[in-house]
Amino acid sequence: MDILAQLTSEFKLKPEHTANIVTLLDEGNTVPFIARYRKEMTGAIDDQVLRSLVDRYEYLKNLEKRKDEVRKSITDQGKMTEEIEASISACTTLTEVEDVYRPYKQKKKTRASVAIERGLQGLADFILAQNGDPYKEAEKYISEEKGVADIQSAINGAKDIIAEIISDNAELRKKLRTLFENHGEMQVKMVNDDGKGTYAMYADYAELVPEIKNHRILAINRGEKEDCLKVKLYFNPDLAKRVCTAKYVTTDGDCAKLITEAADDGYDRLIEPSIEREVRAALTERASEQAIKMFEVNLRPLLLQPPVKGKVTLGLDPGYRTGCKVAVVDETGKVLATSVIYPVPPHNKVEESKAIIKKLIKAHNVDVISIGNGTASKETEIFVADLLKEVDRDVSYAVVNEAGASVYSASPLAVEEFPDYDLTLRSAVSIARRLQDPLSELIKIDPKSIGVGQYQHDMDKKRLDTVLGGVLEDCVNSVGVDLNTASYSLLKYVAGLNIGIAKNIVAYREENGKFTSRSQLLKVSKLGAKAYEQCAGFLRIPDGKNILDNTAVHPESYKKAEKLLSLFGYTDKDVKEGNLGELMAKVKAFGEDKAAQYAELDIATMNDIIIELTKPGRDIRDSLPAPKLRKDIMGLEDLSVGMVVDGVVRNVIDFGAFIDIGVHQDGLVHVSEITDRYIKHPSDVLKVGQQVKAVVISVDVKKQRIGLSLKQLKKLSN
Repeated sequence: MDILAQLTSEFKLKPEHTANIVTLLDEGNTVPFIARYRKEMTGAIDDQVLRSLVDRYEYLKNLEKRKDEVRKSITDQGKMTEEIEASISACTTLTEVEDVYRPYKQKKKTRASVAIERGLQGLADFILAQNGDPYKEAEKYISEEKGVADIQSAINGAKDIIAEIISDNAELRKKLRTLFENHGEMQVKMVNDDGKGTYAMYADYAELVPEIKNHRILAINRGEKEDCLKVKLYFNPDLAKRVCTAKYVTTDGDCAKLITEAADDGYDRLIEPSIEREVRAALTERASEQAIKMFEVNLRPLLLQPPVKGKVTLGLDPGYRTGCKVAVVDETGKVLATSVIYPVPPHNKVEESKAIIKKLIKAHNVDVISIGNGTASKETEIFVADLLKEVDRDVSYAVVNEAGASVYSASPLAVEEFPDYDLTLRSAVSIARRLQDPLSELIKIDPKSIGVGQYQHDMDKKRLDTVLGGVLEDCVNSVGVDLNTASYSLLKYVAGLNIGIAKNIVAYREENGKFTSRSQLLKVSKLGAKAYEQCAGFLRIPDGKNILDNTAVHPESYKKAEKLLSLFGYTDKDVKEGNLGELMAKVKAFGEDKAAQYAELDIATMNDIIIELTKPGRDIRDSLPAPKLRKDIMGLEDLSVGMVVDGVVRNVIDFGAFIDIGVHQDGLVHVSEITDRYIKHPSDVLKVGQQVKAVVISVDVKKQRIGLSLKQLKKLSN
């Protein structure tokens, strides 16, 4: 396989761009670096598309590697032929390669291998040739020494060999696999649910394989794993056996009858269980990839939620018996004070709790309160909304998703960061910081614990970690990192860095003071030229010697950027003072091609540099809608069907999306209620953090369920 040609075709790229991307990857360049700083070589490929290409490139390399291993093994056995070589070369998946290799793979002891040891291969070949009397031929193979007692024993052994030959046929297996995938049926029976009703819909369930939704596959797998469900992948065995027989039977007679019997046995004993496992594995892989994709789709906007900058924040980690933990942090996230209050049952120390919070607000000029959405969140929110009516200062609040806060609190990182605090106080600090800078706080938590997506704990850990690590890396690098304030837990996601180098950067900063130039990074232990090339453009120094150190302009382009500035009469001072508002217009008037040629830049990189020069220190998150801050509360009992509510998307899943409408319990918009037009998936329309208006279409106070509709809002407005 020509991997470059395959990638070019699949990703619809120009051949030279594919070749450049593969070369850059093989040279050890990171995805963020390639996507941002090598646009002229890649055709400005998007970083997410680039990650998909990297995945596919790795798969194709592994495919070619496996083909070479199989070729060598078959050749070493002295069995390689032009036909086998052609079959291996034609394989497009690892499964197909294993099908070709199957007859030549070292097997454990089987009925066929025992029959071969007894010298019955010749009889099997005779029967397959279908040219004579098999029973008469079988007389030649009777041998007391070899354990072949009579004609029937010889025939049975030959049939075992034929059954395995049929089972090992790559072309036949591929055909049967396709039949299972296109016409098979997944049949599910409940065997135990302990009265919980978790798998009630699968109690007696059947669905065609090509029609079953990914989230159902994962639910069924989980039920099977928990010994609640029994699952069978069914395809008409009579039809399957006719397919097997038709591949080998060419005449009538005794040989044909024996081949048919062997094919039936081979299908029941060898082929059907194997194909069922393979198809179910393929279904699980497909469903898992979709679930991982959904996690990726949800995680990205969650990490890139706009920060609430420049505000002293009071974090509340609600609780009943153990109280509500309190932490006040300044504008930079530094902890100013901690406390514990008991405003909710069973303690109900409302007035005492109000006095403590009022004192903290006054002492530290608190601007906003961040409330975790876990246990006792609703009661705590009511307490805060009531409290704010008695406070002179303009203070608002927001309820934040506290998923993973407890995981972080017990982590070695949290212990290292707050050795003198107990778990609950660390959670309160995390909840406050999540509002201030979601990205910096959420990267400390195992992504599987952040609370978006579905079935993430059922996924292949290595694959999930790879994908989510890529999301974290893309988000951190697209925002940029302050070199003088970032923790090592944030720095480790910068392109070209790892946790060891990240810790060395922090150690260098603590020993030598703030960085004043990006070039100082080269003095950091183990941070060599290659790592510097990869990371430098993503690290910011807001008050450094060179204003370009506070932009995404890469040091390799500093002289070119200055050349571009001088062409239009600008200096570094103009960049600092923000006087470049007309630069883009001047470049277009002068001619982009001419300007780029003069500055020795390609147009895509030049335009990126212009944007950075126009707004040094910019944060891409600032252009997104700010988080909703509230001063009052609404309860589930306040909702009524037909009411229009404001909400924020919390999680997008295969069958819809959950929307936070400010009543503690998220409402569900089913995929059928999102829009009138056809969509493949809810993520085509909605993303985490998106602000929406919705119509309440159902309220079940007893079950704490809210049904919402987006498409009916349009009907109401008409």
